[in-house]
Amino acid sequence: MKWYGKIGFIVTEETSPGIWDDIAVERNYYGEMNKVSRRWERGNDLNDDISISNELSIVTDPYILENLTNIKYVIYMNVKWKITNISVEHPRLTLSLGGIYNGHTS
Repeated sequence: MKWYGKIGFIVTEETSPGIWDDIAVERNYYGEMNKVSRRWERGNDLNDDISISNELSIVTDPYILENLTNIKYVIYMNVKWKITNISVEHPRLTLSLGGIYNGHTS
């Protein structure tokens, strides 16, 4: 299944002289969703948590290769999903998606 959307990176930038903060940077990419599945994880809460086990394959560019360790989430179906694994298969990356991303949101 074809995919077009945003991949989120968390990068540390100097926001003012001597002040460094983690900043979310989102960039658009094209790719293919190779595997699509979901599961609910039983918890103590009334509502179960949902997790997906999707695999997204995208073509690399210089930015993503330079910021490989900063990739944190993919926006899929209007939800930020955390990246659980990255497989480098030059010239492509395969990103494995997991639970909902609750990290840095600036």
